[in-house]
Amino acid sequence: MATGFYWDEKCFWHGGGDYALTFPLGGNVQPLVSGGLPESPETKRRLKNLMDVTGLLSELDVRTAAEASRSDLERVHPASYLDAFKSLSDDKGGELGHHAPFLHGGYEIAALSAGMALAAVEAVATGALDNAYSLSRPPGHHCLPNDPNGFCLFNNIAVAIEAAQAKGLVKRVAVLDWDVHHGNGTEAIYYDRDDVLTISVHQDRNYPLDTGAIADRGRGAGAGYNINVPLPAGSGHTAYMHVMERIVTPALNAFKPDMIIVACGFDAAMFDPLSSMMATARTFKEMTAHIKADAQRLCDGKLVLTHEGGYSEAYVPFCGHATIATLAGSQTDAPDPVAEVVAHRQPAGEMDAFLRASIDRMAAQLEL
Repeated sequence: MATGFYWDEKCFWHGGGDYALTFPLGGNVQPLVSGGLPESPETKRRLKNLMDVTGLLSELDVRTAAEASRSDLERVHPASYLDAFKSLSDDKGGELGHHAPFLHGGYEIAALSAGMALAAVEAVATGALDNAYSLSRPPGHHCLPNDPNGFCLFNNIAVAIEAAQAKGLVKRVAVLDWDVHHGNGTEAIYYDRDDVLTISVHQDRNYPLDTGAIADRGRGAGAGYNINVPLPAGSGHTAYMHVMERIVTPALNAFKPDMIIVACGFDAAMFDPLSSMMATARTFKEMTAHIKADAQRLCDGKLVLTHEGGYSEAYVPFCGHATIATLAGSQTDAPDPVAEVVAHRQPAGEMDAFLRASIDRMAAQLEL
């Protein structure tokens, strides 16, 4: 099996503005010694470094890509936004949305991030690769057509889908978003359409605070093609796997996609500063195995994962390594250094039963 891995050093050079975590500096908010926004290059760089050290990278088809073109971007984002972004980027950088700053040259880096996702989708759609992982940065799933937010400047997955559909490479695409935050940008772009199924599995009312409700199912032609799974804080391995079995697989079976794309955030993992969830490296490994099997059964294995969030510099590399090794069918391992600790902290007993029952109720409400 040929698994593609798209990355580019330039994506690690994307930078943000004056923040401490997600708080704007000023007043009583002090600068952080470790940097500004939690969306730093280190989680991604350390993941790639770990793959170098274990030898996993040598088993992958390692590639970069061209920047997404203006015409590629205009299928999703209006010219007015692209012009404003490019103008500010050509100057000193700045911020056009909410928690989505960029430096001089940020437009080109964001276009490269989208271009890697686009290239990964095209290579898998054409059979040049069996599946692929795009280490895209900046991320994309919060970006609406004209509203960058949540560290996201272009909606990488939507840009990739629209390009593939324009070339006739795919018709029906399923997007599974297991980032801990609601994939509000992707939802908004496809809310009125029936050719793209969007499934977001996220911590309830984490970010954004006002989106991601289970009742939001799509509109018009898109009615029924948007699925939100807002999980309670504290959900762990068992809950995530129950969602895959009770909601994700039945929804995919009904939709019958030509390709599955995963918005792959690792911020549902324990130790993440922007969530209150309990997923582990094992969770991401087993979710990847599950969705890979679904893709094999439904769409000849056509599966692409694009990197989204995940802000624990120490733990994201192990979650990512487990995911990519599973995607590639590799036996190369980077053992979870805190496996025993995270296993002992998993929800159990009445809490586990409550979480499973909550998911069963959601599945019933979604008629799955």
